[in-house]
Amino acid sequence: MKITNLLRIAWRAISRNKLRTFLTMLGIIIGVAAVITMIAIGEGSKKSIQSQITAMGSNMIIIRPVSNVQGGVRMDNASVQSLDEKDVLALKKQPEFINAVSPYLSSKGQVINGTYNWSTSIQGVTPDFFIIRNWTLQDGLPFTNKDVKSGAKVCLVGQTIIANLFPDDKNVIGKFIRFKKIPFKIIGILNKKGENTFGQDQDDVILTPITTVQKRILAVTYYQNIYVSAINEAATEDAASEVQAVLRISHKLPKGTEDDFTVRTQAELISTFSSTSSILTILLTVIAGISLVVGGIGIMNIMYVSVTERTKEIGLRMAIGARGVDILIQFLIEAILISISGGIIGVIFGITATKLVTYFIHWPTLITSSSVTISFLVCFVTGVFFGYYPASKASNLDPIEALRYE
Repeated sequence: MKITNLLRIAWRAISRNKLRTFLTMLGIIIGVAAVITMIAIGEGSKKSIQSQITAMGSNMIIIRPVSNVQGGVRMDNASVQSLDEKDVLALKKQPEFINAVSPYLSSKGQVINGTYNWSTSIQGVTPDFFIIRNWTLQDGLPFTNKDVKSGAKVCLVGQTIIANLFPDDKNVIGKFIRFKKIPFKIIGILNKKGENTFGQDQDDVILTPITTVQKRILAVTYYQNIYVSAINEAATEDAASEVQAVLRISHKLPKGTEDDFTVRTQAELISTFSSTSSILTILLTVIAGISLVVGGIGIMNIMYVSVTERTKEIGLRMAIGARGVDILIQFLIEAILISISGGIIGVIFGITATKLVTYFIHWPTLITSSSVTISFLVCFVTGVFFGYYPASKASNLDPIEALRYE
């Protein structure tokens, strides 16, 4: 029998019980919609993490001291004194893969302007920090190496600082703010960056020369971190190896001993967060995929009912010459049509649900063509897998017994 005739017969059989067919499709619809939505949320999160980390500086390298244990107490990384000026000078001396180097210190406290105050942190850096972190100015000028040498009491402020200290005055260049009773002159306003991957407000920041924080606020000789940028993104790993080799020499570490510092690249951060996001996406997709299995069981159940209801019809068709394979294909086509139709509706629902998640919850999403393709393939396989046994049962019916069936 021609496949077109079988398709027409299958479609008429499905159309006779529209409500039952739709209820059978429901499991497939929910499953496909859930799978597409979960994958979109996972992929969107991964893409968002990658873009945010890249925005921090795709070729950035962070050097941190390793926390140690003294008197049974684990020391905080910020208080470990294994990074200092000689390390910065060593990294700047004849670098092969290093483009910029900036030491880093931070101190938390209240910043005040008249009757307004705000709890924040002031960060001591050098002009290279703006290159490393891709910081740009909305207004004003950055501080210079001359300001660093003199420990000048100047600063650059983020949008959050302005919003909380100068709610009625946006012209803040040249104004003074106080941090721990020390006056700082605002010479520049940083462009808005928003929240980073960890949910921290990147605009809640005050940047000032490293020596100002080092001498006037913290009174220390060491650095909490050192930021480095590679000459380009492709050279990041080579730059990280170069940093490790230079610092081991600077710290006079014997061969075979562990480093007293850690070197982390953005690629490592992206890899770590992406792998975590991928695991969560797989987990959510598997949970959503259970709906597809339930939908498949529903198809099998309804096909069994259909075979029982149409036993006489099957016997009559066999009696006038229909082969077992024709009956098998007909019922398989019915199962596949139900599954594929449910898949199409599920894709529409899944895309709609994804858009609603982005619109109402503001969660980053990304619908990929692979998720839609996989959903259709799964629907086809589900139709064949769960429809085969009822179809096989129908094709093996004895025509005489089928005609006698009441």
